[in-house]
Amino acid sequence: MLKLHRRLLLIAPILTLVLSANSSFSPVFQEGIQTTAEAYPGYTLFAPMSSTTVYLIDNDGQVVHSWETASRPGNAVYLLENGDLLHTGSTRSSQFTAGGGGGTVELYSWEGELLWSFEYAGDDYRLHHDVEIMPNGNVLMIAWESKTVQEALAAGRDPSLLPEDDAGLWPDHVIEVDPNTDEIVWEWHVWDHLVQDYDPSLENFGVVADHPELIDLNYVPGHVNSDWNHINSIDYNAELDQIMLSVHSFSEIWIIDHSTTTSEAAGHTGGNSGLGGDLLYRWGNPQAYDVGPSSDQQLFQQHDAQWITDGQPVEDNILIFNNGNRRQRAYSSVVEIIPPIDTDGMYTNIDGSAFAPEAPLWEYVAGEPTDFYADHISGAQRLPNGNTLICDGPSGYFFEVTEDGEIVWEYEVPSSDESQSVTVFRAERYSLDYAAFEDKDLAPQGPVPAIVGRPPGTRGPGGEGGRP
Repeated sequence: MLKLHRRLLLIAPILTLVLSANSSFSPVFQEGIQTTAEAYPGYTLFAPMSSTTVYLIDNDGQVVHSWETASRPGNAVYLLENGDLLHTGSTRSSQFTAGGGGGTVELYSWEGELLWSFEYAGDDYRLHHDVEIMPNGNVLMIAWESKTVQEALAAGRDPSLLPEDDAGLWPDHVIEVDPNTDEIVWEWHVWDHLVQDYDPSLENFGVVADHPELIDLNYVPGHVNSDWNHINSIDYNAELDQIMLSVHSFSEIWIIDHSTTTSEAAGHTGGNSGLGGDLLYRWGNPQAYDVGPSSDQQLFQQHDAQWITDGQPVEDNILIFNNGNRRQRAYSSVVEIIPPIDTDGMYTNIDGSAFAPEAPLWEYVAGEPTDFYADHISGAQRLPNGNTLICDGPSGYFFEVTEDGEIVWEYEVPSSDESQSVTVFRAERYSLDYAAFEDKDLAPQGPVPAIVGRPPGTRGPGGEGGRP
């Protein structure tokens, strides 16, 4: 049964644009699944974080295909147009033990053959969370890199803001890998774009509020730990040639220029923007660049920031799963924003002010907000019919809402223990006519088997108690 979330059927969602009492839901019910005619037709892909199996289900909750992989996910999985599965894998690490840890990226054929495996994990670096396939077949990946206490101090870190265990800092970087050669063909590093107002003797000393294009080395909104940025999603916009990052610890999204060379990405000039690897846009928490009070904060340790593209109803708006951690009331939401972009692909802003918008264009919130709270992982996807697929990751619960907030489809991953939930990083819906499904046997094979879940309060992979 839907053990945890049946109450959501009775919620009247609060929306920025429109209110709905959710009274027309006429579900077809079977164990673990409810669906209506208003649900967007397609197949949903997900990878339980405690399992090595990846599942593709239809709207009735029936498995139509699955893959056996070499490891548990670390964390994202995607189905490519040619039918291959892009899978992140989790390796063990004694150095990088925060939540979301990965280490490998793999490509499996539709039939389950391992076609490619790339490992990027060592004493000084480790992949984590998410990847993004590019139109040319290259793969963008997020990774930590290790900076010692001495390196952090030399860059202007306030000594009082260093971890007590002398582990140093793990700033993030992005690499672009060519699967044909395993070569890293482009990269961008947070560490190349710092500003700090602690040590005036250093070149990167400055007024933080005067440099929203740079990253404040001493911004620490919560407890001090090595995992300083904790970027948890990456998206690529080919038309703009820009990359969007969800920066969990800063409660912001960042957009950077990908048209640069690696050398330009390490500096402050070059590329279509002329700004090199500096931030083009940031949104969610103006406190991170010292231009606003806490009341201006919009995002709270969010996940899954993505452009709404590919023929969907509103293109180039941005959709974000807002987990809601550390706001006055703990609740989650999904927000859609219109970024202030001009015809040249540049983002407008008034000096000394927070980047627009002041509020989302659209927002999904439960009628009683605290009834829907996913404190980590999770995601959302705008579907071609305008509906939004939402993944409550900690509970392994997916639901689809209309623009008015009406729930028209929901599914809960079955657990072998009713006291435990099967955590899922994210769920992705693919249209019935998606190229990957051409000439494929998609006959229903039965429901997803019960999966061993995780006791409440535990997280992974990548380290117990981490922050996926």
